[in-house]
Amino acid sequence: MKMRFVILLSWLAVCVAPAMAANDDPFDFDNFAITDSGDADINVESVSINAGASPAAVASFDIAGVMLGMPFEDVQTLFFKDKGLYSPRKKDSIVYTIAKDWKYNLDYECRRQGIVIPAELSKCVNSLARNRGLLYASELQLERENTGETIVVYFTSNATDNLVWRVVYNNDANELEGADEKFENQRQKKILAFWQNVLDKYGAPNAGTDKWVSTTNAYDPMMTAYYGALDLVDNGRYASDAAKNVQDARDNFQAKPYAF
Repeated sequence: MKMRFVILLSWLAVCVAPAMAANDDPFDFDNFAITDSGDADINVESVSINAGASPAAVASFDIAGVMLGMPFEDVQTLFFKDKGLYSPRKKDSIVYTIAKDWKYNLDYECRRQGIVIPAELSKCVNSLARNRGLLYASELQLERENTGETIVVYFTSNATDNLVWRVVYNNDANELEGADEKFENQRQKKILAFWQNVLDKYGAPNAGTDKWVSTTNAYDPMMTAYYGALDLVDNGRYASDAAKNVQDARDNFQAKPYAF
């Protein structure tokens, strides 16, 4: 009976210790949104440069001071410490993510330690991810209250230095308040003013009527303008980051030490 009691205590220590470590983690997971990584809605359709046009320096474009390739810390400083036109969204302005393949690895590790209760399993995975540098800031949500403008900044994982790979800007230029002629008239004027400001800042599109491209390779930096929106993106940076996480997770999967 005594032997069984010792074994039971040992089993509880293995099962409970990781969960306690997750609860004791100084990072307050409840104050931040943590989402699963997924396939980004990137557009990699082929592009062509307009006749007579030359490649645009899209890599040097900025939206409210945010450029492709900027580190998360620099963007965070820009909007959290140096108060400007935009402020972080009031709730969950920073969204944290664990790359899907790494999350599967950590889930396997935690379950091998005997943690099976969903809430405790999630805490174990999140804590391990943070301690190993696998939990990263994937999005920063910004807003400008007096105009209703919003900006979402997307970052790569820590595997590729947590850098900006996409910036999406939106305003209400394309919104219609009512069905009357006056509202459509106002909408057209808002769109015209927005487009004029876009042309003044970035110059005329060099691909079609709405795109600025670095090259004809869709994985290189490009920007697309919509009615009331801008999408500055580096698909190649995102694809490289995703591929590295898949390979690193595969190389570091802690499988059982099979012997045969």
